[in-house]
Amino acid sequence: MPDREERFRVMLDMLEATVGPEPRVLDLACGTGSITDRLLRRFPKATSTGVDLDPALLTIARGYFAGDERATFVTADLKDPDWTAALPHTTYDAVLTATALHWLHSGPLATLYGQVAALVRDGGVFMNADHMKDGSTPRINAAERAHRHEGMERARTAGALDWADWWALAAKDPMLAEPTAERFRIYGEHADGDTPSARWHAETLCAAGFDEARAVWASPSDALVLALK
Repeated sequence: MPDREERFRVMLDMLEATVGPEPRVLDLACGTGSITDRLLRRFPKATSTGVDLDPALLTIARGYFAGDERATFVTADLKDPDWTAALPHTTYDAVLTATALHWLHSGPLATLYGQVAALVRDGGVFMNADHMKDGSTPRINAAERAHRHEGMERARTAGALDWADWWALAAKDPMLAEPTAERFRIYGEHADGDTPSARWHAETLCAAGFDEARAVWASPSDALVLALK
C-alpha cells in the first residue's frame, strides 16, 4: 500500500501531540494489529484494545501479541448497536483506525462516528486513515489510480501477494484454515462502501460530537482525518 508507513508516522505524531506518549488506545477494526504494533513500539507505556469481527485476523493478532499485557483484543461487530459493551473500558484517550472503515456505507459510518465520540474522553482524539475520494478532481483521480495500479503490478511481479492470493494461503494454513472459513461465512467477498471525501468525514465527526476535525495528511486517494473532542 503506497504511503502506508508515512500515514502511520503522522498518526502517531499527532497522537503524541494531542494526548501524550502514554495513551489508552482503542484500535478500531484492528485486523492483525498493525496500528497496535507501531503504537507499542514507539510508546512503550501505551496500552491498546483491538476490536474486530474477523476471526482469521484476530487469530493472527492474538498470536503475535501473546504475552504482552499492554495489548488486548475483543471480538465485536461494529454494526451491532451494542458493540461497545464488549470493550474493557468505557473511555479512551484515542481511537485509531486505518484502511478499515471504507467497507461501511455513509449512513452506518455516521452512526459509528457517534458511538466513537462517546468513547473518546474530553480532550481525546479520533483518527481515521482510509480511502477518501474527492469527486471534484476526476482527471487527477484517474492518473493516480493508474499509477497506483502500475505499482501494484510491479509488486506482484516481484512476488508480493494480492488480496485473493493472501486469503488463499490463509485457507490452507493449519492455524488459520478454520478462522478463514468462518471469516468468509461472516463477510463474503470484500466489498467497499461509499468512500466519501475527507471533508465529509470531518463534517460528520463534528456533527457526531467532536469539537474540531480536519485532514492532517493526504495522498491523491487517501487521507488521515483527525477529530479532537
